[in-house]
Amino acid sequence: MRGMDRCQSNPSRAAGVAAQLTVGGTATAAPTLSAKVPPQTWFIVSAVFHYLGPSFAVLLFPAVGVLGVAWFRIASAAAVFAPITRPWRSFARMDAAGRVQHERRLLVGMGACLAVMNCCFYLALARLPISLVAAIEFVGTIGLACYGMRTPRNRAALGMAIAGVFILIHVRWSADLVGLGFAFANGALFVLYVVLGHRMARAGVGAGIERLGAAMAIAFVAVFPVGIVQAARAFEHPVLVLAGIGVGICSSVIPYVCDQLAMARLPRASFALMLTLLPASATIIGAIVLGQIPSPREMIGIALVMAAMALHRPAEAI
Repeated sequence: MRGMDRCQSNPSRAAGVAAQLTVGGTATAAPTLSAKVPPQTWFIVSAVFHYLGPSFAVLLFPAVGVLGVAWFRIASAAAVFAPITRPWRSFARMDAAGRVQHERRLLVGMGACLAVMNCCFYLALARLPISLVAAIEFVGTIGLACYGMRTPRNRAALGMAIAGVFILIHVRWSADLVGLGFAFANGALFVLYVVLGHRMARAGVGAGIERLGAAMAIAFVAVFPVGIVQAARAFEHPVLVLAGIGVGICSSVIPYVCDQLAMARLPRASFALMLTLLPASATIIGAIVLGQIPSPREMIGIALVMAAMALHRPAEAI
């Protein structure tokens, strides 16, 4: 999915910045909900929707096509963000303020990352088990988490989390080299998403979400020629269109906004460690929604991940 800047490593300051939530150029003076809710809560919401979205997407693959689903995901997310974040104003202010080089690189980089990452993720899911894709995605986040685990307590938490994840996902290798290529590309881009996402959140929650909306608009421009042909199959079927919109909201709007709310107040290494909750959340969702009761082995994995989250302390709390 980070240089420990002041907004990230000082939760009280980040909360103060979040209290001046700015979206579309309008400041909210009153304290916002984002400043009152613990950042871990926002991450848990993101983790839940992280797997609800792909569950919808996989069902759409036969009818819409893999790249068509990716197109719907990004297009619907961009459409939701546009009237709220007004990306055209972000571009105008960026040019007027003379911050063209740095800001444009950040927004274009995140937009391109979102477009290619989502396409690679779905192309990998079409060929490989989700457990293997998740394992490969997790490899990169280990590096991010290790970078900031500077105390014995946090190193122990990281070790417990890694053990719990590998118990959960039952990694099995695959001979599908193309699928593996897409999975590794997705894993690398996910790390880039986390790094760029934290940079976007440096100025506070409001600015981060506003930047996210601008980056999603860029992602839509990038993915449009790639997925429009397959996505066009669904235009005559309202149910498919609504399902595609649901994928975008569940996969890109809710989790990415929650990520920004968490990133603005958590160090990068802490956020990366929390990503180990994703396989555990998938198992819990499977039990609740699909009736797939976890085995004793999976319960041990969940317990290890949860214990790691309880043991870990962000750098500023130590």
